[in-house]
Amino acid sequence: MFLGTHTPRLDDKGRVILPAKFREGLAEGVVITKGQERCLYVFPEGEFARIAESLQQAPMSSKTARAYSRVFFASAHDEVPDKQGRVTIPARLREYAGLDRDLVVIGASNRVEIWNTATWDDYLEASEEAFADIEEGDLPEGL
Repeated sequence: MFLGTHTPRLDDKGRVILPAKFREGLAEGVVITKGQERCLYVFPEGEFARIAESLQQAPMSSKTARAYSRVFFASAHDEVPDKQGRVTIPARLREYAGLDRDLVVIGASNRVEIWNTATWDDYLEASEEAFADIEEGDLPEGL
């Protein structure tokens, strides 16, 4: 499980050093793809395969599933982190997420997310009130 908030920097070659506490879970390989809210999702290969299998189970007649799958898979980039725990973020994904030198990398349970610092700050500010107002029944049972 990936937890916490980190603030690494993007180097001149478009690489980011993954937080040390995430490296073991990502060492076998990662898949980086477009996330929602203009962030990037970083999945361990096994988790990406599980999600891919779920999406493949959706009926071809589902317009929503087709649209989501197209964006999700077409933007995906797979890579094995180097010995320093770095991964290269392709230019098209950096542009999508508006990434510059300063980043926010968060643990989001089964995935890691990479955000532009200002976008993350805006998202958090906008989400804080909604987070505080969540009521019983709005989340899965037991939460």
